[in-house]
Amino acid sequence: MTLAQPVPGSYRDPAGGVHRLGDRILRTVSPDHEAEFDAAVKSGVLDRFVREGRIVSFEPIELPPEALGLAGASRVLEHPRLSFISHPYEWSFEALPAAALHHLDLHLDAMEGGLTLSDASAYNIQFVGTRPIFIDILSFRPYRDGEIWAGYRQFCQQFLNPLLLCAATGLMPNAWYRGAPEGLPTSDLRKLLPWKAFLSRRVLLHVAAHSALEGVGSGASEAPRAALPTASFLHMLRDLRKWIAGLAPKRSRSLWADYTTTCSYPSEEQQAKRAEVEAFAAAVQPRMLWDLGCNTGEYSLLALKSGAESAIGWDGDAAAIDVAFKAAQAANARFTPLVSDLANPSPSQGWAQSERAGMHERSSADAAMALALIHHLLFGANVPLPRAIAWIVGIAPRGLIEFVPPDDVQVRPMVARRNGAHHPYDRDHFVKALNHVARIERSTIVGASGRELFWYDASD
Repeated sequence: MTLAQPVPGSYRDPAGGVHRLGDRILRTVSPDHEAEFDAAVKSGVLDRFVREGRIVSFEPIELPPEALGLAGASRVLEHPRLSFISHPYEWSFEALPAAALHHLDLHLDAMEGGLTLSDASAYNIQFVGTRPIFIDILSFRPYRDGEIWAGYRQFCQQFLNPLLLCAATGLMPNAWYRGAPEGLPTSDLRKLLPWKAFLSRRVLLHVAAHSALEGVGSGASEAPRAALPTASFLHMLRDLRKWIAGLAPKRSRSLWADYTTTCSYPSEEQQAKRAEVEAFAAAVQPRMLWDLGCNTGEYSLLALKSGAESAIGWDGDAAAIDVAFKAAQAANARFTPLVSDLANPSPSQGWAQSERAGMHERSSADAAMALALIHHLLFGANVPLPRAIAWIVGIAPRGLIEFVPPDDVQVRPMVARRNGAHHPYDRDHFVKALNHVARIERSTIVGASGRELFWYDASD
């Protein structure tokens, strides 16, 4: 009999763990947490959150835990399987406050029903398209009058501090956050903020005072031992919500965020490219499409209208991903745009290098698009053409890849900067490299410079 296998990222929670059983997702409840879980369920709050689509649904499994290889659990629940798991260090500025506000709203509404949240991990939030959903139902437990906010330090490190860094300095937190998956320490943020930021009462409270507590060796969640009145607790949550809702990134103009409105391509070339994307999505009908180098998401959204069921977009320009996120929200599309340097994508990391799966390890894509990407990998990151193409084909068995000739108006400056010292790059080498790892099903020239879109199939 097949037995459930633990999900590496769930080992920290003493209340229970997450396991896979084939394509099914199971959650165990530990005996020590059973009473708190039962109280949370009996409150009716969790059922309401499920109906509203704010937390992941759960159903009890009738089989005894031992029959599933989960001896020691008091009970087992089943969740629906999410199509993709993202990490907070891949979220853009627009996504991070959406997740933070979702967490705070859940906490505030849970408090009205007599519950609180035992932690404030950003990893407890996932996105369905651009809609946040909370996935750790064991975080809910009965509220005890006068208790402090146990997850305060975690909320600051994983939600508030990365947002403040970008809002106050224009520095994107993604690379730092990826290197420190527990988030940005408040003591470090204090050193980075400009002095004018400390004229804010909120910054003084949540950064200056908080970092002082860190400096004497106490996390803010452990420091205040006096009772925190319920009214004060609720005021803190509401004030953080108001603050975060008003934050905006401080950043310079982004070339790629404005690309769709400033690019010099004739409208007929744009139409030809759009038509090919529409034809590809309609023919393949992918359940999951990955758009590598998605920019502002124009072609991802087009593919979703043309036959793709859902899409994940990746791009290294955080400002462009913000534009894509807002466009996906406006369209209510099942499109999740994420920040990633595709020459250095998210690795597998955390405990035993398996707690947070890398980008490639999470791929469940049926199809991939790499439009105007290859030349950036080659000339921007010095990735040889065969390696770049093999990596893309390894993401999904079917795909659409754009070849942009070296004399194209967008590529010529990149070639010039290399002073002739670069890996071979022309159509013949492109076709040879693609033929080596996949079958070319068709190709279509979509630009006067010779821009060409290739359909590949590596499913055999």
